[in-house]
Amino acid sequence: MTTSSLVPASSPSSPRRGADGDYARLLRRISEAGLMRRRPGYYAVRLGLVGTAFVGGWAAFFLVGDSWWTLLVAAFLAVTFAQIALVMHDVAHRQVFRLRQPTEVMGRIVGNAGIGLGYGWWQDKHTRHHANPNHEELDPDVAPDILVWSQQQARSSRGLPRLIGRAQAFLFFPLLVLEGLNLHVAGVRALSNRSMKHRAVEGALLFGHFAAYATAVFAVLPADKAIAFIAVHQGLFGLYMGSIFAPNHKGMPTLTGDDRPDFLRRQVLTSRNVRGGLVTDLALGGLNYQIEHHLFPSMPTPNLGRAQVIVRDYCAEIGVPYHETGLVASYREALVHLHRVGAPLRDPDRQPK
Repeated sequence: MTTSSLVPASSPSSPRRGADGDYARLLRRISEAGLMRRRPGYYAVRLGLVGTAFVGGWAAFFLVGDSWWTLLVAAFLAVTFAQIALVMHDVAHRQVFRLRQPTEVMGRIVGNAGIGLGYGWWQDKHTRHHANPNHEELDPDVAPDILVWSQQQARSSRGLPRLIGRAQAFLFFPLLVLEGLNLHVAGVRALSNRSMKHRAVEGALLFGHFAAYATAVFAVLPADKAIAFIAVHQGLFGLYMGSIFAPNHKGMPTLTGDDRPDFLRRQVLTSRNVRGGLVTDLALGGLNYQIEHHLFPSMPTPNLGRAQVIVRDYCAEIGVPYHETGLVASYREALVHLHRVGAPLRDPDRQPK
């Protein structure tokens, strides 16, 4: 899809007309409601809870010891690692600290040392995603890798993406089991990039995490149980992480080339919100309010629900479609999109002559 599919019929004739004014008016309403103020109490409690779960999970691992019950601990730690990653996400967006230095220190402690996820690599990748969500050339989250995200990418794919792309909708969730490993590897590979700041610190914390993790697992468990523990832990961690981020943009309109609607429309029209109550908010870490998060990345997570009412009403006021659906329906939309874009690989007649 291109910009033309992003601009609703009721919007101004040019997607850029009134752009600054549209967003500025919305930001003013949000600010007047006090929703950009930091929530130190909330994050003190949240950091305390995930920290307790992390310490408690590893304590349980050592207490259970050489037993197959340790796989239940692995599942618990998978959820804990994902929740820690969500905290790292909020920290990186400066929802917790106003200044850069404490933000980066906390991000590296939580990410690199805590769960083996490279903070510097992730922050760079995620910043580019926020600037150009669902832009095929500018958003690293929709760059063709193992999966393809548009029929144009499918037609030009080679090797493994071309093979997997034919059935990628059916393989999507099974492949997420490898996402935890992929996150670790990507963080390590990024250390070779000389433009990354504090590479030595990032590398020391990452490899320190891997060394401590492997030492603990193989010191407590025999080889068979150790391998099973790692497989369950990292597999469920990847599956959970992928399931958190999949509903946000997959299957929403994409951009190519010079297509760049104004900031408000670029963020709203490429994002999907997921309806739900407290359980959904906790499971997805507030990212179920994806539209509001993209419009106001530094807004504390607990304020997103209140902001949604203002944003949704404002979008209706200016004629910008606001897409919200249930969790299961969000996965269905993403999988239908993946199946549709893989059509040229299943049907040779759709290939360009």
